Amino acid sequence: MTERFLTFEKQNDFLVCVDSDGCAMDTMDVKHERFFGPFSADVYGIKDRETYLEDWNRINLFSSTRGVNRFKALVMALVNAQERGEDVGDITALREWAETASSLSNDAIVEILATNPSDDFEKAFDWSKRVNHAIETELVGEDRPFDGAKEGLEHITKLADVAIVSSANREAVESEWERHGLLDSVDAFYAQDRGSKAEAIADLLTKGYDEKHVLMVGDAPGDEAAADKNNVSYFPILFGQEKASWDRLVNEALPKFLNGEFTQEYQDSLKKEFHELLSKYD
Repeated sequence: MTERFLTFEKQNDFLVCVDSDGCAMDTMDVKHERFFGPFSADVYGIKDRETYLEDWNRINLFSSTRGVNRFKALVMALVNAQERGEDVGDITALREWAETASSLSNDAIVEILATNPSDDFEKAFDWSKRVNHAIETELVGEDRPFDGAKEGLEHITKLADVAIVSSANREAVESEWERHGLLDSVDAFYAQDRGSKAEAIADLLTKGYDEKHVLMVGDAPGDEAAADKNNVSYFPILFGQEKASWDRLVNEALPKFLNGEFTQEYQDSLKKEFHELLSKYD
């Protein structure tokens, strides 16, 4: 990771945290449709792939669980597959880990396998590594920022500190943002290897920001939850309306945020619109 991200210190009174996949980068759909879903179907021997992949996309893209951690999503999809009669093996330990562990990452699985090897964790690790490899080697040239994201970040960084707060693989995020010139607008970088989004925001708050001066920008309920856990504001990028959302962020929400006018009433209106969109697919 670039040294300046590891030694980041507060420069401005305000901080804007930005998620990557599905928020700044138009990479979320293709990653799930080409890699996450199909690779998990391969690893776990799913027979009715059409139903499984439809459910995978619903869980990860078109419902209130959009953007959930990959291992939580895997367990959700496998449990649903079991209920449909699929034989995915014993996933009891994997399910318990995904539901209770504070850190859900490849590194965390490596630690588990070092002391307690098991088939369910081996399969999950194999799947996750295959996904990461495919993203790093096959998406180059296909990934791109959403319209308005690059310009939006360039504007925001003139007025506030900017932090990437993502649950995605660090190498993939760094490569994508650097390739498209987005890293020039970034001051701090938190990805999967540095813990959850809530933990990332909590760590950023230790740099000296007032909670009212921190805004999380994301496209999923997990982004909202991370913001709520740290008592900071949240602005949703609505899927299917990404360009309009970025324009609204720059022209409406950001001025309110910087001028102390990001009221609870305004926040509630943003969240209402966000959840009404997600609820259409639940």
